Amino acid sequence: MIDMLAEMFTYNFIVRAFVVGTLVSLCAALLGVTLVLKRYSMIGDGLSHVGFGALAIAASLNLAPLEVAVPVIVIAAFLLLRLSENSKINGDAAIAIISSTSLAIGVVCVSISGVNTDLNSYLFGSILATTNADAVMCAVLAVVVIVIYVLFYNKIFAVTFDETFSKATGLKTNAYNSVIALLTALTIVIGMRIMGTLLISALIIFPALSSMGVCKKFRSVIICSGVLSVCCFFIGMCASYSLDTPTGASVVIINAIVFAVFRITETVYSRVKKS
Repeated sequence: MIDMLAEMFTYNFIVRAFVVGTLVSLCAALLGVTLVLKRYSMIGDGLSHVGFGALAIAASLNLAPLEVAVPVIVIAAFLLLRLSENSKINGDAAIAIISSTSLAIGVVCVSISGVNTDLNSYLFGSILATTNADAVMCAVLAVVVIVIYVLFYNKIFAVTFDETFSKATGLKTNAYNSVIALLTALTIVIGMRIMGTLLISALIIFPALSSMGVCKKFRSVIICSGVLSVCCFFIGMCASYSLDTPTGASVVIINAIVFAVFRITETVYSRVKKS
């Protein structure tokens, strides 16, 4: 095991992937708890489909993929938030409309242009596709997400648990919901290279759900979610290296296994406690 780890980290692309993946895992864990509690879990999935559409257009026009995806996904995040809150269309329907339309646009662009090699790495994730420029951009965005979350932690906590009461006390809930939408969009962007647009939403949901089964306080759930997310990413990356499987898919499978173990443990503990 130690020999395998030593061999892994002799490759620069794995070191880059580990750094970016750790930051992405932390960002996803922080936001995942809030999104799950606010029933916004599917926004991550919707934004990832928007990301695919943006990447397909960028590749077709020979533009820098991430530089195109960032503003498009941020705009889509705000649009989804507004549709969920103020429209006659409910949140799930709004997400389905935007995500399916974006995916269709991406498929058409790929079909017309014939560009598909790079897009496959965005769809399913590839640590080989992470360049130094991508790693730097992802690291900067991840630090921005973490810093903003920490600065607005108390406000996000209030909006997450009782938005109506927070609004009654004078808190600008719309502004802080917009902050959550912005952070989610940035997390989707920085995770697309490693996890792929089709798998990044799992990194947001699984650690949060696993942590909620064993922790009861908001802060402890966030800490547990962060630890689980980083550990699952590391184990998944090691499994990917040793078994020669896609990194994103390996990380998601590890997260799914951990979630199942936590749920089974919680169920058994509850039954033992009642008896």
